[in-house]
Amino acid sequence: MYFIDTHTHIYLPEFDDDRDNIMQKAKEANVEITMMPAIDSTTHQKMFQVESIYSNCHSMIGLHPCSVNKDFEMELSLIRKYLVERKFIAIGEIGLDFYWDKTFVSEQYAAFRQQIKIALELHLPIVIHSRSAIDECIDVVSEYPELKGVFHCFSGNEAQAGKIIQLNFMLGVGGVITFKNAGLDKVIQKIGLGNVVLETDAPYLAPVPYRGKRNEPAYTKLVAEKLSAICGLPTEKIAQLTTENARNLFKLA
Repeated sequence: MYFIDTHTHIYLPEFDDDRDNIMQKAKEANVEITMMPAIDSTTHQKMFQVESIYSNCHSMIGLHPCSVNKDFEMELSLIRKYLVERKFIAIGEIGLDFYWDKTFVSEQYAAFRQQIKIALELHLPIVIHSRSAIDECIDVVSEYPELKGVFHCFSGNEAQAGKIIQLNFMLGVGGVITFKNAGLDKVIQKIGLGNVVLETDAPYLAPVPYRGKRNEPAYTKLVAEKLSAICGLPTEKIAQLTTENARNLFKLA
């Protein structure tokens, strides 16, 4: 039995003082693979460095919607350069974020669509950030029937989950599943685990009982245990199903 954390920012400064220890704790919790979504050019080199140190870390490349501004084309040109030079496991995290700031909405859409086209050209899945923009992201994805990927940090309703599954996308489930009154437990009970992958979004969104503290890949196991309770399945079965989903989506050997 082992888990895959499909979304962790283990390369961020929050882990600079104890990254070795954090990765050891993940291993002890049977989290054997960690996937690192990109943010922007300010963090690419650190992400690559972490990947070079830990053989079970895999990098994605992409421009986070919160990093999109009027100069986003410069960031995308750098992404294209990296894609020529080396392989990545996915294009991500990309998408739309209308939570804090709507200054660059048109640019967010343009960057999202351009990166989707890159993913299609290279036959790579995408990892979608959709905070306060789930329906808008569903609408964009529906324009590209051959596209595959995951809606990271899914916290929507049953209808939205159903649309995402119809698009052959996965739902990234993390610490939010443990939050009281989040409602995600009821969604999972209805839709099942056929399109679910595990994630942490570390250092953010730590599950109960660590809510409000720094998240880490080892807590993937806590997400699986919560799903076990919700679905009435052994944790081993949760591990098997979600690991298989991740392996198929990201084409892991």
